[in-house]
Amino acid sequence: MPKLKTKRGAAKRFKATATGKIKRAKGWASHLLEWKQPKRKRQLRKATLVSAADARRIRRLLPYL
Repeated sequence: MPKLKTKRGAAKRFKATATGKIKRAKGWASHLLEWKQPKRKRQLRKATLVSAADARRIRRLLPYL
């Protein structure tokens, strides 16, 4: 079986946790920040986990994750 290619765009956006779950950054934090609450902006800085349904799709893009 040949080696599988990793989708490089996905590799830059997702990382694996120590337990094997997939971590991602939150969106909606790059512009139009004036009217967003400080608490919301603070929480957007933190990473979060990918949902189980999306994790299966992302694992296909990242065969060696």
